[in-house]
Amino acid sequence: MKLFVILGAVNAFISVALGAFGAHGLEGRISDHYLGIWETAVQYQMFHAAGLIAIGILVGLTGVPMNAAGWLMFAGIIFFSGSLYVLAVSGISVLGAVTPIGGVLFLAAWVMVIIGMAGI
Repeated sequence: MKLFVILGAVNAFISVALGAFGAHGLEGRISDHYLGIWETAVQYQMFHAAGLIAIGILVGLTGVPMNAAGWLMFAGIIFFSGSLYVLAVSGISVLGAVTPIGGVLFLAAWVMVIIGMAGI
């Protein structure tokens, strides 16, 4: 599905931009602990941006519908990486409770890819 390739490419772009911002704009402005949290957010966003692109390509190649997988992965990026970005710059620790929701969404997305490709 073209939409998931586009969403993946947009998220890859944002991930690179935020990674550069973290390395150059946040260094020395936030603690090393929070910079590490920022880097984790960037990494997971990029991994799952690639996952969105893969989902779009798989749908195009196989015709297997994977809308649920794509939307779960996109939501996972928002919840997981988004909460970590805000946590890193704000220090609001309660946001750490949102991050696992994103992790569960990522896991559900990958399960949906498995189910879709296995033909279950």
